[in-house]
This record gives sequence, C-alpha cells and structure tokens, in this order.
Amino acid sequence: MAEPWLSIGGADVLTADEQRALVIKAKGGLGNRMLSAVTGCVLAELNRRTPYIDWRDGMYVPPGENLYPLLFDASWMGELTDFDQATDVAPACWSGHMAEQPVDIIRRDFPREHRSPLLYRRLSIDLAGPDPGNAVAVFWSYLPKLKRLERRIAVHPAYAGLTTKAITENLLDRYFRPVDQVRGAVDRVFEGRAGPLIGVHIRFTDRKAPLPKILRELDRLAAQMPGATVFLATDSAEAQSAVMARFPDVITIDKALAQDSTALHFASDGFADPVAEARNALIDMLALARCDWLVHSRHSTFSVTAALLGRIPESHQIDVDRLNAKVAIKQFIQARA
Repeated sequence: MAEPWLSIGGADVLTADEQRALVIKAKGGLGNRMLSAVTGCVLAELNRRTPYIDWRDGMYVPPGENLYPLLFDASWMGELTDFDQATDVAPACWSGHMAEQPVDIIRRDFPREHRSPLLYRRLSIDLAGPDPGNAVAVFWSYLPKLKRLERRIAVHPAYAGLTTKAITENLLDRYFRPVDQVRGAVDRVFEGRAGPLIGVHIRFTDRKAPLPKILRELDRLAAQMPGATVFLATDSAEAQSAVMARFPDVITIDKALAQDSTALHFASDGFADPVAEARNALIDMLALARCDWLVHSRHSTFSVTAALLGRIPESHQIDVDRLNAKVAIKQFIQARA
C-alpha cells in the first residue's frame, strides 16, 4: 500500500466543495523558499486545502513569472492566475492582491515591520488555529515553521509518528521533483566519476560563510580520503578561486559567479539566460545532495536543503557553524516564533 504522504496534498480525497486553495508565497533564496513551501504543503493537508506554489516574486525571472514550474514538475498543480482577482481571501491583506507578493504587501502595509520575526503572521493564516474558511488562504514565511505545527502533525494520520526531518524529506521528494533538463545536467556532473565525493557549499556574497574554517575542514577531510573528488557549489568567484587553488580535483558547474556582494538571485538583470542560471542553482543543490560528505554551514538553508534531499547522514556532514552559539540560538528562536 502506498505511504500516506504519496497522495499529492490530499486533494484526491476531497469533495469539490472542500477543494479550497492554499497559495504558498515566497521570499528569499532557493533553500528558504523550498523549506518554507514544505511547511505550506503540510499546512494545506492539515487544513484540507489544495496547495499552489507561487514564486512570482522576481527571483531570477521577471516579477509575475512563476519560477517554480521552470525548475520542478508542476503537473500536479492548478493555475495560479485563477486566484489573482480573488477577494474571499485570508488574511484580508491579500484580498484583491493575490497577484502581488510578500515584498509588495510588506512595502505597502507594514513598512516598519520588515525585520520583525513575527511579520509573517500578518501575511499568513494562523498555523496553530482553525482554518479560516475562506475560499482562498495564503501561507508565507521566510523560514520553515514545522515546529509550530508539531501538535497538529502528531495527531494527523499522514504524519503521526514521523519526525520533522522525515516529513521534510518526504515532502521535498513529493513537491520538488526537478524538471528533466535539471536532472540530466546533474547526471552529467558526475558522469564517469568513481570514488568518494566531498560536497562543499560556500555562500560568500554576504560574507557570512567562514571561508578559512571551511578550507581547514576540507583539508582535513580530503587528507582522510586521498582519492576523493570535491564538488564545489558557491556564488562567489573569490571562494571558487580559493578552493581550486588548494585542491587538485574540484568539480564546478559552468555558471555566473558574483564578483561583488550582490546575491546572484537578485542580479537577474545581468543574466543572458535567467532561467538557465536559476536551473544552475538547483543543479548545484542537487549535486551537493548526491555527495557522500558535505562541508557547509547550517546558517545556509541552501546546503541544509541539499543534505535533506540527499539524506546525507549527520555523521557525514561537517557543519562549520556547529559550535556557533549565536547561529544556534537564532535558529532555535526563528523556528518557534
């Protein structure tokens, strides 16, 4: 018998009257929006709604174009534009504004709260309370919020007995199946390669990744596995040069790299082919997921998502921020806010 999580959003067991929508909005990088969308998809099932993933916020592609189906199989999903003029919407700030995105609502309605960890509660239906009953509901959070759904998850037949990690892995498999072009490109990255693979992720445009620490850990791991190949995923030309100068066998994919501190997904005006660059980011993530070892910082949701996609055991992850109390405390609070 199929596992309960394999039915997409539970929509196949709902009557026509019950098929109300939960539109899942996005803001932030690829890892953020994937993990946040997992929360939204769980919420949709808990509330007996049909999920719709709306990435029309202008990451890589122009605002108004949905990035999600350009990266992932969206054959399960209905047409988002059906809701653009909807007025029976919760929260009310989205009524008549469903074609807009969180950044638009925040700029117009909550300009002084854009740094508040609780701002998402103004733009999303309540995670812990009853469903509002409107025809259309919206979920948005910059970060995953499954911790706030734990009590509801524990008594739901599709999720009871599963850990948050297992639920996240299962829903990533369900809703984030890469398009054929991406899957084929990842296959080609490792074509003909044998021996252990060490993945390393360095997000360096915001200077939050501790590059010297990452290089030291990579040195140590590579010394233990002399025949290993390093796969490097980074957004920075500087970081890529540092790694390639240090190790003899490094794989990278051919993609745009930032020469300054501008995050690549916000630099789409400079891309000759924005869709190709968006897919390159996903190829990096999926290639990291196929590695045997992962050197990264848990400060980055990009690499955390890669580890979840690849079921990379914690014993094979070297988290360079594992002793960073500031990062640990911040993440603990954010997950529960």
